Amino acid sequence: MSGAPERIPLARPVIGERERELVDEVLRSGQLSLGPMVPRFERMWAERAGTRHAVAVSSGTAGLHLCLHALGLGPGDEVITSSFSFVASANAIVFTGATPVFAEVDPLTFNMDPAAVEAAITPRTKAILIVDIFGYPAEVPALVDIARRHGLGVVEDACQSIDGDHDGRKLGTFGHPAVYGFYANKQMTTAEGGLVLTDDDELARVLSSLRNQGRSDDGAWLVHSRLGFNYRLSDVHAAIGVAQVERLDDLQAGRARVAGWYQERVRAMDGVTPMYEGPQRRSWFVYAPRLEPDLVRDEVIGDLDALGVSAKPYLPCIHLQPYYRAEHGHGPGEFPVTEAISASTIALPFFPEMTEAQVDRVCEALAAVVAARRAGRPGATARA
Repeated sequence: MSGAPERIPLARPVIGERERELVDEVLRSGQLSLGPMVPRFERMWAERAGTRHAVAVSSGTAGLHLCLHALGLGPGDEVITSSFSFVASANAIVFTGATPVFAEVDPLTFNMDPAAVEAAITPRTKAILIVDIFGYPAEVPALVDIARRHGLGVVEDACQSIDGDHDGRKLGTFGHPAVYGFYANKQMTTAEGGLVLTDDDELARVLSSLRNQGRSDDGAWLVHSRLGFNYRLSDVHAAIGVAQVERLDDLQAGRARVAGWYQERVRAMDGVTPMYEGPQRRSWFVYAPRLEPDLVRDEVIGDLDALGVSAKPYLPCIHLQPYYRAEHGHGPGEFPVTEAISASTIALPFFPEMTEAQVDRVCEALAAVVAARRAGRPGATARA
């Protein structure tokens, strides 16, 4: 008698012998931090992105915080950003003492609507934090133009858009820093870690100091010229990153292949809308289609879980998180488009080594669950 089918995970990093080889090289060297592997990783990214600098940090969140901190933000200042993002985007603003001001998003791209961003500007606005959600680039040129006309700083949260571009121009080359995050579910990983891309020599110098407790620019031992943070990336993590960059084209191709299988099947599915494919190239991070309004997303997730298919609500609105309700006075109804998207997107299993048979199983389970829910048979089982 055969057992239950193996659970399909939501994400799975691709780790091989090259990663183990380079990690072992670092371990054998005895220099686990502040060694040569981090600069090697940074050079690879600067060359790939076509930027003058790449500054490695301990996480994407750390990169965002450092960039916002470098703008000199403080209490009373406002930064416009999206509520449809991972909570770290807004948290990094709060870390500086400034206040996040959320702008409505576009119903197709899920990124901030430039018109809504401009309408949200007040005398207290000091910066715009762009978010490239689900790997689809925001309207970067339009947002940069708005910032220029209003004299605002710009930081880009490209943590979900690793290796991304807008009209073929790499993120990080538009005159402001772009931040990557390398958590284990991303297009590539360093386990934990992040990176800031910039063409600004002075910003790169300051960020390099700030990530290392404000170490003096000449690197003098235990001399700290500014108040900094412990946001270094270790050489162990960078070693994983070097191997991942070496294979990034293959990893991206694998994700695009899996996304293509999903798109084809979801297009033919009642009750589910496939992910948007517009004029820009998506750097595939997650596969998160939308459910029709008559379906309760969390109930669908529960039914899928019972069939051995992992799924998650992705992403909850930041402004409706308990902290932002309690401390910043937000509540339902402020951003109807954002809230509708947030209530209907469902993250399905997605990773570069996923097989077509696994995609078939996920889509068959989703179609069966949706059909059962619409027929009034909640919890009905399906062949998975």
